[in-house]
Amino acid sequence: MTTVPNPFLDPALVHGGLYDEPGRLARRTSALHKAKTAGGHAAQVAAELAADQLPSGQRPTVLDIGCGRGTSTRVLADRLRPARLVALDASAALLREARSLTNTSLVRVAHVAGDFHRLPLPDCCCHLVLAAFCLYHSTQPAAVIREIARSLTPEGIAVLVTKSLDSYRELDDLVAASGLDKQAANRRSLYAAAHGDNLPGLTAAALDVRRIVHHQHRFRFADLGHTAEYLATSPKYHLPEGLRDDHAALARALRARLPDRAVTTTSTVTYVVAGRSWDNEVLQGEP
Repeated sequence: MTTVPNPFLDPALVHGGLYDEPGRLARRTSALHKAKTAGGHAAQVAAELAADQLPSGQRPTVLDIGCGRGTSTRVLADRLRPARLVALDASAALLREARSLTNTSLVRVAHVAGDFHRLPLPDCCCHLVLAAFCLYHSTQPAAVIREIARSLTPEGIAVLVTKSLDSYRELDDLVAASGLDKQAANRRSLYAAAHGDNLPGLTAAALDVRRIVHHQHRFRFADLGHTAEYLATSPKYHLPEGLRDDHAALARALRARLPDRAVTTTSTVTYVVAGRSWDNEVLQGEP
């Protein structure tokens, strides 16, 4: 693997360039959703896993860490009807997007700018904490999980969600084969800090792991133009000037170097459900 710094672990990028323009994240998400052929909606799966663990009829206090544009927050509001719902993110731009998405919910949402290494919440205040697709932005994800554990009530639940280390490797191979970024296939995974293989162990250091669920997501990009919609927004690739964030230009560059074709790839999404007070019970499979 090359030693180029991981952009997901660069605080200047995470708190700035990666998420200061919500449209970039929206375009990346849209390209993936359009390509998906298998795999559940991650926020809905996480909400169902939480509902299975929370007492029936409880109106919980819920914290959504790394809420992003608010998709997961809205799912939690609609599914769980919490008494209190806090949506936390480090990006002010994404929080503005989240407010517009969740302001029609029947549940009042508090949108908070904060650092997940130092949650701006008292001890033992949350019945549920969701941390989906954000722990890999920390060089010390175990410290974040300790903060999550601190914030949970004694019967509280945490649902932690991440991706596999080898996610989208076929896209890495494609970019390398095109010559636009010859080191793409050798660069460290964006998810190296907290991925499907190490997240259960990281969690077990602070919480009792109750359940581990792995879902494989499969994607089929219709052609190189569709593929470029995703690639142009990914921070992993070191593309020539003018191709980053310009999917049309990137599509032309790819087609000049490679036969146009459909592109398939995969990513395994891992859900870890954990709590403070139960004995370990690790189950594998569908929720």
